[in-house]
Amino acid sequence: MGSETDGLALGTRLRACEGVVDAVVTEDRVCVYFEPGAVPRDLDRALERGVGGASATPREVIVRVSYDGPDLALVASLSGLPAEDVIRLHAAGVYVVRMVGFLPGFAYLGGLEPRLVVARRSVPRPRVDAGSVAIAADYTAVYPFASPGGWNVIGHAQGAEMFRSDTGALLRLGDRVRFERVG
Repeated sequence: MGSETDGLALGTRLRACEGVVDAVVTEDRVCVYFEPGAVPRDLDRALERGVGGASATPREVIVRVSYDGPDLALVASLSGLPAEDVIRLHAAGVYVVRMVGFLPGFAYLGGLEPRLVVARRSVPRPRVDAGSVAIAADYTAVYPFASPGGWNVIGHAQGAEMFRSDTGALLRLGDRVRFERVG
């Protein structure tokens, strides 16, 4: 796919198609869910009909973070940086929602500073708290719910609900995310 904005536009167009229940767009795949019996015979034509008024404008979202995660020292050690530099570099980044998955509202944020790229934990935790800000490979994310997880937790989001049953996911494909240090 060309860019995150292209992916956002594609997802928006697909969701606007008659008979489409949802479309999940990742960095290199698209999965379209149809109503039973309503699959368009000619998807290209359905896409053209669905374009009307589709908006592909990414938003800027600021997430306030307390950098007090249990893996902050580990990430610092693995990256060869002092913990304060890990915090500074993470908070200085502008991240792009590349895909949403794993859990509703779990946004994979690309654009992580290369010096902060670390592998997933060798043993996942049975529970990671909702709002945990974490790093794995070249992504960062905020856990929307308490769940098992293998990412390195470096902090906790303050006042941000990543998913709500009435409004859905806070972050959408293509959105730009900044982390603001608090505390």
